[in-house]
Amino acid sequence: ILRWEDAIKMKYESTVDVLVEYDETVSSPSITWKIPAVIKLKNLSHNRMKRGIKFSRINVYARDHFRCEYCGKKAPIRQLTYDHVVPRASGGRTTWENIVTSCKACNARKDSKTCDEMGMWPLHTPVRPRTLPMTSPVINLDTIP
Repeated sequence: ILRWEDAIKMKYESTVDVLVEYDETVSSPSITWKIPAVIKLKNLSHNRMKRGIKFSRINVYARDHFRCEYCGKKAPIRQLTYDHVVPRASGGRTTWENIVTSCKACNARKDSKTCDEMGMWPLHTPVRPRTLPMTSPVINLDTIP
């Protein structure tokens, strides 16, 4: 789902094919556009594919199947956070290879200590994913106009 402004921009940039348009129009001083209702991406650039999956909190949770990597419990998003395997205080960075999903209890217990200091190790070695599992929508689609 895109904002109509983004759909018109993508149409102007020739990155999409417009399949259906609304009757409504928007105008600038020099041109009038029909508002796209349904668009189709032409091609994903190979550069975009090479960059891989964007690092984000929700993508880390999806990679780890919404399970704490320390205790293995599956939890709703509001009960999850992410943890630096090598703490930032010890020079750890916020990267795919150093972040795991953690429940709030395990994250508080580990605090800013190393896995060796706490005797807590992730169940899986964190890696940069090539794909992510399909998940249920995070938003309620019934609320979208």
